[in-house]
Amino acid sequence: MAQKEYDVPVLEDHLPTPHLQRDALAHVRSHPAKPELQKALGFPGELVEDWEAKAVAKLGELLQKHRSLRVYLDACVKCGACADKCQFFLGSGDPKNMPVARQDLLRQVYRKYFTAAGKIAPDLVGAKPLTREMLDEWYVYYHQCSQCRRCSLFCPYGIDTAEISMAAREVLDHIGMGQKYTNEVILKCHQLGNNLGLNPAALRNTVEGLEEDIMDDTGVPVRLPVDEVGADVLLVTPSADFFAEPQVDGLIGYAKVFHQAGLSWTLSSYASEAGNFGMFIGSYDHMQKLAVRIRKAALDLGVKRIIVGECGHAWRVAYSLLNTTSGPWDFLDPKYPHPQHICEYTWDLIQKGGLNLDATANDDKVVTFHDSCNPARAAGMGGYPGGQFDIPRNIIKTVCNKFVDMHPDTIREKTFCCGGGGGLLTEELMPVRIAGMKPRMQALKQVMDEKGVTHMAAICAICKSQFTGVMPRYGMDPYMIVSLHQLVNNAIQLGTKE
Repeated sequence: MAQKEYDVPVLEDHLPTPHLQRDALAHVRSHPAKPELQKALGFPGELVEDWEAKAVAKLGELLQKHRSLRVYLDACVKCGACADKCQFFLGSGDPKNMPVARQDLLRQVYRKYFTAAGKIAPDLVGAKPLTREMLDEWYVYYHQCSQCRRCSLFCPYGIDTAEISMAAREVLDHIGMGQKYTNEVILKCHQLGNNLGLNPAALRNTVEGLEEDIMDDTGVPVRLPVDEVGADVLLVTPSADFFAEPQVDGLIGYAKVFHQAGLSWTLSSYASEAGNFGMFIGSYDHMQKLAVRIRKAALDLGVKRIIVGECGHAWRVAYSLLNTTSGPWDFLDPKYPHPQHICEYTWDLIQKGGLNLDATANDDKVVTFHDSCNPARAAGMGGYPGGQFDIPRNIIKTVCNKFVDMHPDTIREKTFCCGGGGGLLTEELMPVRIAGMKPRMQALKQVMDEKGVTHMAAICAICKSQFTGVMPRYGMDPYMIVSLHQLVNNAIQLGTKE
């Protein structure tokens, strides 16, 4: 099938602040969730009759529950520090994708209903009543935010647009205006334990096929066990790792690492998914329900440790929220971090000499690294500041002889989002995804031209899917994108150190 044509930004030798193009992305709208889907998740099936009152009431509930939300809505002084930091504004020029303007879609309603100034002199403070037109703007522009938090890094007050977007989406769901993509994924995970809706038989068949592939390639019987009671480690990983390229090569890399380390591990057919789309819609109820599946799987299987695969928002939820959403985890072995990222595990083994790696296996590549936004700005690794930046790079430098970083203003804590996170990885939002990917493609093109970069590694399933799906629009080879553990997969010398 031929690709649908979209306007693609031109990559230049620098990343200029764009000219304003009002309503440039106003026409790009997510498919709404069907009534039966909404009801299955406990939301109204369609827009409720008294939507204004219920939306305001839900916003009031969130303001009471999350003090940070009220602080973020009160603190903005319109300084403009965030205006040119969002990749969606930089790629489209749509002013409503400036973080401050996107925030104001909710802030003006907050001021109208929840502040004295907004009730007494609304025009002086930009307070407005919630109208149907405004509600439609919420639906459009709060689904053009990937919740990457780059704007919060540059805001002098630390205002987090991600939390504001999450709140707006939660209000929308509670009045019957849910998004099809995110809500379908959540329901599949509730029903079958993963975002794809893979049943246990399909999961086992998939990993058995991967075991056969590894045996054919290496002659070594590497296992990918499922539901093995008494295993030491439960691996939870994004479901894209079971079928998509390049993610599946990363999963094979994990299995080879575990095999050479002699680790007793298992997947769970009940909770095979590390990702948690409950975060994307701002629903702590659904986030908790999804997280509790992992806890139940760990208890049922009797594991001592939990390791999380390469998924950005899965690691954010695991690192920052797992104890509060589904703890306590006091039944796990206290000698190890819980949870632990696969990169932490692999790097620890490398430091201890536990893996036999041949970096020349990747000599056909000049590799750079994309810092995925959720690990970069909402999580950590290694138990020290900056570990989430150093540890993946240390692994890459161990398994690759040729590594270069992109421009310092586009990596580490300043990294640009891939443009597909936060519930945006759906076809109808392709113009948004294309626009949002421009800053990363600009930085990648620079090191391709100047340093001969041939491949970009990532540790997020959504990033990998976004890049492979959209890079051809920019005239780039989608096979440039590799899983970090795909590089480990290439370099590990099976049968030499087990």
